[in-house]
Amino acid sequence: MDITPIWLTLKLAGITTVVLLLLGLPLGWWLSKKRSLYKIITEAIITMPLVLPPSVLGFYLLLAFSPRHGVGQWLLDTFSLRLVFSFPGLVIASVIYSLPFMVSPVKSAFQQLPASLRQASLTLGKTEWQTFWHVLLPNIKPSLLTAIVLTFAHTLGEFGVVLMIGGNIPGVTRVASIAVYDAVERMDYPAANNYSFVLFAITFVLVISVFIYNKYQVKSPLE
Repeated sequence: MDITPIWLTLKLAGITTVVLLLLGLPLGWWLSKKRSLYKIITEAIITMPLVLPPSVLGFYLLLAFSPRHGVGQWLLDTFSLRLVFSFPGLVIASVIYSLPFMVSPVKSAFQQLPASLRQASLTLGKTEWQTFWHVLLPNIKPSLLTAIVLTFAHTLGEFGVVLMIGGNIPGVTRVASIAVYDAVERMDYPAANNYSFVLFAITFVLVISVFIYNKYQVKSPLE
């Protein structure tokens, strides 16, 4: 079995998760505050990848990233950066596609924190940043870990969006899910089984680890 697609998949999932962690924390915090029309529209846009068929999202991203249109043409003319059928294009598409898996758990966790926690910190002289980093963030660790694992695992299994944006270029955009599809098309079921089993094993270990961690985090000291 060629392990290059597995390596590309892990690389893509890792980079996507780190980017979304940096974006999702402030975005989730902002959305958790008092609601407004702007926030409702923003949250609706973020949620769209959950309900849209991946092929639809992939098609519009393909149009946006195309060197003949809009953003893709501007990036190519300005920075000589081509996003279609490239790994950077896969990363950007994955960030957009997996965004709700990071933002939604973080936003819900912030909403469940008592308002008195923030108010007490500010009363004691802490800044908003210090309150966020040293008071609020440590109190959402289980939800944050869940968001990180869901984002990583979801990116591992992406197919429609990565196929539309990246195609099937060995060593560049051919991730494990594409390798499974390619092997099935060739009727090479042993290879498809090998890739599928690796993805299944990684995802299962990640998910079960989160469940175990969250179980012991919420367990009462008297138990």
